[in-house]
Amino acid sequence: MTSHRFPPERRGLLVLSLSLLSLAGLAAGLALWAVPLGKPAPPASVVPGAAPQPSRGMVMRERPVPVPDLAFTDAEGRLLSPADFRGRTVLLNIWATWCVPCREEMPALDRLQAELGGPDFEIVALSIDRGGVNPVRAFYDQIGIANLAVYLDRPNTSSRALGVVGIPTTLLIDRNGREIGRAIGPLEWDSSEMIELIRRAMTAAPSRP
Repeated sequence: MTSHRFPPERRGLLVLSLSLLSLAGLAAGLALWAVPLGKPAPPASVVPGAAPQPSRGMVMRERPVPVPDLAFTDAEGRLLSPADFRGRTVLLNIWATWCVPCREEMPALDRLQAELGGPDFEIVALSIDRGGVNPVRAFYDQIGIANLAVYLDRPNTSSRALGVVGIPTTLLIDRNGREIGRAIGPLEWDSSEMIELIRRAMTAAPSRP
C-alpha cells in the first residue's frame, strides 16, 4: 500500500490551520455564557429589527415585536399568560434551578424586584424545571430569594415559543405586551445601567400595539 505523506511545508500549514480552528472554537464557547437549550435560534443581535449592543448585554429592538401567547402557572397553580401583565413593564426571565449561570444572576434579579417592583413593573422569573413548585421554593430558600414570585412553565412550551437559545434568557416587555429587548446569559440586573434602562422603558409613552 502506498503511503501518502504531506511535505514538511504543507504539514506546517495543516498544523497552523488546526490550531486556529481550535482557538476559534474556544472563543465561540466563551462568548455565550448560557446553558444551551434545544435547537439553536439566531442570536438576538442578528434578529431583524434588533439593534446590536455590547456582548452579553441587553439587545434593544429597533421595533417592538409581539410576545407569543404562551401559558404558565403561578405557585398556586393558576393559569397565566403574558396578557395578564399588560399595563406593566415586565422582565421575563427563563431559568432553571440546575442552571449555574441562572443561580449566579438570581440574587441580582431579586434585588431589582425589590428596587422597582410594583404596579408598574414586575420580574416574571419563569422556571422551566419539571419537578413542580417544591424544587423552585427550595432553591429560593437556599439562596435567599425574598422578592420574586414563583412562576412555572407547566406546559414546557415557553422556550420554543420564545425562540430561546440557552438559559438564562431574559425578555424586556413593554406595557403593550411587546418585546423591546432581550439578553442571553446572566447580567448584573441591579446595576445602575440596567436600572436606568428599565426606568426608561417604564416611563416610555404608550403606543399602539
